[in-house]
Amino acid sequence: MAIAQSWTRLSATCLRLATNFPPIFSPSAIRFYHPPPYLMKVGIPDFLNGVGNGVEAHAAKLEAEIGDFNKLLVTRTLRLKKLGIPCKHRKLILKYTQKYRLGLWRPRADLQKA
Repeated sequence: MAIAQSWTRLSATCLRLATNFPPIFSPSAIRFYHPPPYLMKVGIPDFLNGVGNGVEAHAAKLEAEIGDFNKLLVTRTLRLKKLGIPCKHRKLILKYTQKYRLGLWRPRADLQKA
């Protein structure tokens, strides 16, 4: 019986404390905050230079065939294979396009060649 009384007292105290916080600190406001998307304009050569590992050798071919960076982000492996890109490079391109779409990676500005 004593445990039930202390439990109700504890839950009432927690509820009172939770209502005292301003709405900016509510968990729902913090949970749904996302930073704005990257403002840096990225092209296909910049992206491939950021990936590295020899993938930048295919920049001219991809820019001529695909043309737009947003189209590269949704390109599938079969299309890259038809363009003659080796398996290792296809895997790297697809891995980093997925990371870029999720906002987990972007090419660093200091890695880009002038």
